[in-house]
Amino acid sequence: MKRTILFAIISACILSSCDILDKKPLGYISDSDVWSDPSLMDSYLAELYAQTPVFTNDATSTEWDKYSAIQVGMFYVNELSDECTYNWGLQNRGDIIRYKGGNWTIRGGLLEYWELPYKTIRNINIFLDNIKMANASGEYIKTRAAEARFLRVFNYFAMVKRYGGVPLITKVQELNDPKEELYPKRNSEQEIYDFILSEVDEIVKDLPEQIESAELGRISKYAAYALQSRAALYAGSIARYGKVQLDGLLGIPENMADSYYQKSYEASKAIINSGMYTLYDKEADKTENFKNIFLVKDNPEVILARKYNGVSDGGIAWKYDFAQSPKPQAWNAGNKNAPYLEMLESFEKIDGTPGTIDRQELTSGLYSIDELWGNRDPRFHATFYTEGTPWKGGTITFYNGLIKENGEIQSEGSYNGVLAQGDQSVDGRFGTGFGVMKYLDPDANNMEGIENSKTDYLVFRYGEIFLNLAEAAFELGKPGEALDAVNTIRNRSGMPSKTNIDREAIRAERKVELAFEGHRYWDLRRWRQAETVLTGGRSGIRYYLDYATRKYKVGIIENVEISFGDGGTLPLFRPHYYYFPITTTRTGANPDLIENPGYN
Repeated sequence: MKRTILFAIISACILSSCDILDKKPLGYISDSDVWSDPSLMDSYLAELYAQTPVFTNDATSTEWDKYSAIQVGMFYVNELSDECTYNWGLQNRGDIIRYKGGNWTIRGGLLEYWELPYKTIRNINIFLDNIKMANASGEYIKTRAAEARFLRVFNYFAMVKRYGGVPLITKVQELNDPKEELYPKRNSEQEIYDFILSEVDEIVKDLPEQIESAELGRISKYAAYALQSRAALYAGSIARYGKVQLDGLLGIPENMADSYYQKSYEASKAIINSGMYTLYDKEADKTENFKNIFLVKDNPEVILARKYNGVSDGGIAWKYDFAQSPKPQAWNAGNKNAPYLEMLESFEKIDGTPGTIDRQELTSGLYSIDELWGNRDPRFHATFYTEGTPWKGGTITFYNGLIKENGEIQSEGSYNGVLAQGDQSVDGRFGTGFGVMKYLDPDANNMEGIENSKTDYLVFRYGEIFLNLAEAAFELGKPGEALDAVNTIRNRSGMPSKTNIDREAIRAERKVELAFEGHRYWDLRRWRQAETVLTGGRSGIRYYLDYATRKYKVGIIENVEISFGDGGTLPLFRPHYYYFPITTTRTGANPDLIENPGYN
């Protein structure tokens, strides 16, 4: 145990440049030293924070790099949904091609999350065992223990939404423990959700209402309620739309749905009624306002954020801008997530009418960029970039070719001083014609290095809470409250109020407001819509610049995964994919672990 504690302290010190090791020789830090010194206890807890992924809990167990803070899973979870495709070429597309194309196996792989959380949970259990006997004030002990318990259920939530029921371990395992404790069976999915929710009920009593500015990023009472709001909503959906399997290891009885929706509803109301948060609404320009939700640090919409300072050497930075930004970029790439045309069509026109486009009309004329995309929900241009989008003093160019006066399309060189192609090709192609603007910092220098993003990652924001409330209220038979919550979000964004509400309207608003924040894939899974929505091809577009008019002819790319020509297949989500495989490696190591259905 001493080695575990010491490793945690060393790691945390590396992150924070603390001078603890200058005070006492490294080999002489004992267990008693740790639990008698609040600074050492805080270093241990800091490591527990670092071990817990914050990017919607979507790290892979083999690619988690907590110090550089890249979470490949954040990009993958967008690409596995109906939001976008992967746009960085065959070398990096292999896992996405396999998973999105319906080739899941019992060996597991993408988005796996098992070994890391159990290691972290063990370290949390060690912390909880020792903190209660620490030489510190009672208030300090209660608060720090509550933070650790939050991190524990945060990890369990990441697991239960993947695997259903998993072993629930709340004590430190020792080698001389009984066999059934060393090789635990899976608890039911319901038991895991109930544990998460009951733990939140307990820890909110000991967490502060507000975090001091010097400690932003720590868990507050309302961050815990935000987790409860989200987790209970998931549990309610599983009960209402899923089915019970494996004698309850998977699924939740349908008659329990309302109790979970009620729990989510109450947690959301606790946050809203606290008066601690407001929707960010400071800029008159609604597009700029929506961008700044993610760019303005510590704004009043932020409930919990992972903090970054943009310093890769000795600081804390991440790779988001480098991966998602348009060129120029050091690897001559960027645009990692390439949104589908259908995703853009999900955004209504500014008057609230549907944003769907007549394909025949789209491909039969010449259009300016404003004619194509200028009359949209203000969130549209804060979420996407495309041909003609202003960027760093210039404009982004995605066009594939130049139409000359004789109708010929030139795709190389230039014509009368006009380049025959735009500058946004990645691996020789222009993706879907779109990129992700959300979270992009226009001041980030993507030519200097990979890890330079200083934008904080919003783990929980107030906008999500209104959407959680809307969904829970509707499922509980409170359509009026659901309508008010949805209109609160729409009005902040400059969109007209809806006069009536239904389940699909709530889900559509969630799709737009929370786009590319890591929610969509998990939402489709918990609603049990993935086998329909995530099966079948989606589209992109090709722009061709007309030299004479400076307008664009548009072509449709059908089935973009296949059109890229690198082995992609049409997306396919099979019904048993609602649960990840436990995998042969894990069931082989612990024969009491039952494999999920469909993986043989």
